[in-house]
Amino acid sequence: MLDVLSDNHGNPSSVHSFGRKAREAVEEARERVAGAVGASPSEIFFTAGGTEADNIAIKGAASKRRGSGSHVAVSAFEHHAVLDAASWLSKTGLEVTTIPVEADGIVSLGAVTEATRPSTILVAVMAVNNEIGTIQPIREIVVAAKGASPDVLVHTDAVQALGNIPVDVHRWGVDLAAFSAHKLGGPKGVGALFVRSGVAVEALVHGGGQERGVRSGTLNVAGIVGFGVAAQLAEKEIDSKAERLEGLRAHLLEGLRSEIPDIVVNGTMERRVAGNLNVAIPGTDGETLLLLLDQAGVACSSGAACASGALDPSHVLLAIGTPREVARGSLRFSLGRDSSAEDVDAVVKALPEAVKRARLVS
Repeated sequence: MLDVLSDNHGNPSSVHSFGRKAREAVEEARERVAGAVGASPSEIFFTAGGTEADNIAIKGAASKRRGSGSHVAVSAFEHHAVLDAASWLSKTGLEVTTIPVEADGIVSLGAVTEATRPSTILVAVMAVNNEIGTIQPIREIVVAAKGASPDVLVHTDAVQALGNIPVDVHRWGVDLAAFSAHKLGGPKGVGALFVRSGVAVEALVHGGGQERGVRSGTLNVAGIVGFGVAAQLAEKEIDSKAERLEGLRAHLLEGLRSEIPDIVVNGTMERRVAGNLNVAIPGTDGETLLLLLDQAGVACSSGAACASGALDPSHVLLAIGTPREVARGSLRFSLGRDSSAEDVDAVVKALPEAVKRARLVS
């Protein structure tokens, strides 16, 4: 990235030598991302992030296929990039069905089959949930959806998958998949969309026709280069990273349970990425806990979102049947390549006092 930012790399759409140099850097990154996800380079389109990739997939694919159907199905615990894009489609005349999620945080094949009908043009189920980290059986979900409607397209938001589990879009059988660089140690503001060869999507952004007309706009060369390297490194580190993080997470969960006996784990622990631990602490408010933990030097997140002065529990936790009063006290701890045993010990030390204080004000 520093080489691109400091050297004379031009606009990759230009034909002069500086532009060709930038184009070479972009195409090398495209090959790296494609290799990390099991795609061909021609099937990778760079975007400004996972949200844009999801929007192109949902809106672009559905718009292109309107003539062959009028129905879209998305799982209940998708990222808002998918849910809001589907909601937008419903305002344009398409029918949108929500696929329910089981209490363990897994989308059942039966639910996919039931939600898919002959008029369904698109089914969307994320590969790894962004809040509770549960891993979905994407290959089997594709089989179930296409068994119910052979011509249906299947999209997966794989933003949380790349770098955490092996990703192979062709083995999965998906038609579209979204990725984001910053979730695997790359720069913010750059993502990618996999579009299976032969699948057409309608462009949402028109202009210079970059990315073969799928996403116009001058390419973020430095960000794309960083994405390529990050994807290549993350793919190589999956097994060693998972083994180390599983040990740290076990240490974290054991410590929290010993200090806070009524803590509840949200979603299954059996099918979950190694760096995720999502818990609910009865009698607390997630936002209050976040503020108290931040004062103690601990950064984590809550499923609650503040809107118009009112706290709403995580839609993900509500989708798996978590009571609203329990969901309000949820925290997501994320472990990464830089996390250490000392970090875990610091959380175990800080959280009990934060819980005590949060319960006093709840």
